[in-house]
Amino acid sequence: MKLSRILSNENGISRRHANELLASGRVRVDGEVCHVGAREVTRFQQVCIDHTIIQAATPAYYLMLHKPEGYLSATVDDQHPTVLELIEPALRPHLHIGGRLDRASTGLLILSNDGLWSRRLTEPAIKLPKVYRVTTAEPIAPEAGKQFEQGIWFAFEQMTTSPAQLEPLGPREARVTIYEGRYHQVKRMFHAVGNRVTSLHRESMGPLRLDPTLAVGHYRPLSEQEVSSIG
Repeated sequence: MKLSRILSNENGISRRHANELLASGRVRVDGEVCHVGAREVTRFQQVCIDHTIIQAATPAYYLMLHKPEGYLSATVDDQHPTVLELIEPALRPHLHIGGRLDRASTGLLILSNDGLWSRRLTEPAIKLPKVYRVTTAEPIAPEAGKQFEQGIWFAFEQMTTSPAQLEPLGPREARVTIYEGRYHQVKRMFHAVGNRVTSLHRESMGPLRLDPTLAVGHYRPLSEQEVSSIG
């Protein structure tokens, strides 16, 4: 929301008076004087007139979870445990999931209450790389890497996936990098080349890598550097 709108919505302050407050340097955003009424201010920022708080800052949460197998990437479910059950109860109502994993998959999962930030992490058009370690039922065919690079045709969506990279790690193991995040994309890509994924573990999303010291089922806040890396 624009700063001028926040000011004029409070205590019957007119737009003209709001502009006068801005011009006189009496308005602060997160402690810094701001003269620009058109500045976009999020709910995570504090706005003051002189020493009076007219918008308190909502705490922002950015969490990294090491997702275990068997948990749904959902807020609530009647049949299966959800990843929110691994989070401190007081935080659960505030969080949404940025980039889901299916129940059988493991690895990096991000939870936040900042929708604009998490959309930058997951929006397909931005094409942040997402890296997965995959085990397959059958040996991975030599030509699979080239097929992934060319993109895989998904008949249901009537579209071809963006080029992906497949790095063999063993006869039935590979590291796969995709740039979209469509429904069950990695599993469907392997199915399209005549194979089946038996385990899938997400290692990274863009610059965010799963902390190797983070135990399965545990979570931690992202550092300021990690948060700011999602521009």
